[in-house]
Amino acid sequence: MSSIFKKIAGFFLGIYHILDKFIVTPLSRLIFHIGEKFKNNPSKIEKFLNRPHILIYVSLFFAVLLFFLVDSQVITLVENEAEVLSNQPVNVLYNREAYVVEGLVDQVDIILTGRKSAIYLAKQLGDHDVVLDLTDYEASDTAVRVPLVYNQTVDNINYKLDPSYVTVTIKKKESKVWNNVSYELLNENKMDEKLSVDAVELDKTEVVIKGSNDALDRVATVKALIDLSDKKFTDAGTYDISDIRLVAYDSEGAILHNVEIVPTTLTGTITLGTYSTIVPIQVLATGDLVTGKAISSITINGKSSYSISIYGEKAIIDEIKSVPVTIDVSNQGNNGAKTYNVTISKPNGVRHISEENAKVVVSFGEEKQKTLNISDIGYRNKGNGLKVNLVGSNNVPIQVKGVQSVIDAISADNISAYIDLSGYGVGDYEVDVKIANDDPRVNYVVSSKVSISITQE
Repeated sequence: MSSIFKKIAGFFLGIYHILDKFIVTPLSRLIFHIGEKFKNNPSKIEKFLNRPHILIYVSLFFAVLLFFLVDSQVITLVENEAEVLSNQPVNVLYNREAYVVEGLVDQVDIILTGRKSAIYLAKQLGDHDVVLDLTDYEASDTAVRVPLVYNQTVDNINYKLDPSYVTVTIKKKESKVWNNVSYELLNENKMDEKLSVDAVELDKTEVVIKGSNDALDRVATVKALIDLSDKKFTDAGTYDISDIRLVAYDSEGAILHNVEIVPTTLTGTITLGTYSTIVPIQVLATGDLVTGKAISSITINGKSSYSISIYGEKAIIDEIKSVPVTIDVSNQGNNGAKTYNVTISKPNGVRHISEENAKVVVSFGEEKQKTLNISDIGYRNKGNGLKVNLVGSNNVPIQVKGVQSVIDAISADNISAYIDLSGYGVGDYEVDVKIANDDPRVNYVVSSKVSISITQE
């Protein structure tokens, strides 16, 4: 209240300064100059004006007269102005237990026009209460256009609301029991990278959802949102969590804001663990070497085999057998060796890796070759309900290329050959043979195909 009184006092003080500047002082000067002209010939007017306090009374009279003229808008000191009060909240009145209203607005703009002094008072003294009164409306599938009302508190100003009307649909509120509340983890990237979520237990999985019948039919899932950015999640262990917000989603993953959930929050526990395993780094090479050259050796940080630790959820980490890094060997081979400084990227699902950089040294030598015959050929991507038979001889020659010491260590038993049956149905086909190769030191060349017959099982 004291701040309001200060603003009111400041307003009237400003009026006083204006009156003093534009009325009292000029009038006093005028009378002084008139008196100077008649100084040698005193008159009755001069004697009257020279009486004590006469100037004060005259100034006060003209000031009061001007005040009433301005206040009654006979004359104006300033032109009308306009000002916008943006984002004013709307107070909606209706029976929230019985109805659901669609099409509401949360905020409106109030445009005030009038004298600057009146607008100033309206801003300081007004509570700017914008009301949407729906208490006299019944539930209906037909939309209705309802005016917004602003309780103006200061005279002599005009106002306009934007929007001034809203079109709403009032529906009866229904309720439904939802008994399979799930959870969703938020801000997992803000948690310590070495930690992972092992388990989540909610105190209940059954809630009541409320809303219009149409809105309830759109609910696909109800989830408890668990924020992992909480600073208390620092170490492995079990933590109690409270005020877990509940949200309803539709089938496309959009939040349904017109659905009420009772209760609005849940409690529960979350168990954090730290799981890691050691996997090797696998070097993959792209590009073609100089003709007649091959890779003789690869070292990672000075070792022929180098492993790192990866962290994450056990089910994901256990599926990862290696972490790849890629080097480009285009036009290499004549320089004996080349050093690569590589960045180790985290595979999908891995939260943390023990090392992010490595030095890879690739040495080159003269390419040699030999031919091996393989008969054990597998297949991949076979369609359901189909049977595959090899037709004729399945003895396939494979050319093996690399430096001598590398190809000498390779036998037919070391080669994994297969045919890719993606898109193949019942029929007879000639199919290319492929080699599963994860060793950049070796190059396999297969020039022949195999005949197969695909039938129904």
